[in-house]
Amino acid sequence: MFEQVKELLIDQLHITGTEVTPDSKIKDDLGADSLDVLQLLMTIEEDYGIVIPDEELATFETVGDIVGYLETRE
Repeated sequence: MFEQVKELLIDQLHITGTEVTPDSKIKDDLGADSLDVLQLLMTIEEDYGIVIPDEELATFETVGDIVGYLETRE
C-alpha cells in the first residue's frame, strides 16, 4: 500500500521517490499545498472506491497516516 501511495504522491507533486517515506509530512516535507492534498485524496477515493470523511482528512499529516487509513479499509 505504501508503494501505491508513494507513486501517487510522486506523480502529483512531481517529486523524486527518494523523498517519500512513511514519516514524510505531506505539506512540510513534500511541499504539498491544500489543493494538492485535496486532489490526492480525490484520486485515492476514485482509485479505491471509497469516501474519506472530512474528519478523517484532518488527521492526515504524514504519508503513513494515509497508508494506515487505507490499510484499515481493505
